[in-house]
Amino acid sequence: MGILEVKNVNKRFGGLQALGDVNLSVEENSVHAIIGPNGAGKSTLLNCLIGKLIPDTGSVMFDGQSVLGRKPYEICQMGISRVFQTPEIFGELSVLENMMIPIFAKRDGAFRMHAIESSSNEKTIIEQAEHVLDSLNMADKRHMNSASMSRGDKRRLEIGMCLSQNPRLLLLDEPTAGMARADTNNTIDLLKQISDERDITIAIIEHDMHVVFSLAERITVLAQGTPLVEDTPDNIKGHPKVREAYLGESA
Repeated sequence: MGILEVKNVNKRFGGLQALGDVNLSVEENSVHAIIGPNGAGKSTLLNCLIGKLIPDTGSVMFDGQSVLGRKPYEICQMGISRVFQTPEIFGELSVLENMMIPIFAKRDGAFRMHAIESSSNEKTIIEQAEHVLDSLNMADKRHMNSASMSRGDKRRLEIGMCLSQNPRLLLLDEPTAGMARADTNNTIDLLKQISDERDITIAIIEHDMHVVFSLAERITVLAQGTPLVEDTPDNIKGHPKVREAYLGESA
């Protein structure tokens, strides 16, 4: 049994079968990639994993508890954090202020800077936020306006905001989309560091095979909403079903 278990999940949108009998098991403290061509059902599956979509049939369990129908704050309290394709940060706030918000929210349940500033725990929250920034090598940027940062630094900040809540499962939806190669490599290095240093499970949806094969221990390949193959990166490379899904070559 994995920490994340997807069993017999089906999802239709009108006449479109987005997911068909999807089964997936993600082992605890592993890095698991979900790949597939456009329209394979990856985003639909991810939205089922965080409770945003409810499958027509099937179950999604995290550490023995169903995620289906739960509100975002409940998903967070379960220990699941998500990184979106476009970095979701508060552009009007500084880097430090951005990092303070999820720490305060987990403690006191609000996303308001004025609430933090009036909190008796403000000093402790600042110290925790600075500690996370230091671990990300971003301490020198703590007073920078976050909107002015590069996409790579925005992504690093967003990942740090997730980590500040000590999740057990980090879901990443194409975290290197739109990045220059240098920023992509820096993100790969950061995720490797997180995987090595923390008791955390990482599940990643990604088109960039350089990212996938640099990080993943197991890979699930989707095509037309159905898992084709789940295996190690070495066995996925050159697999006939994968070639057929991506390149249209006969298996």
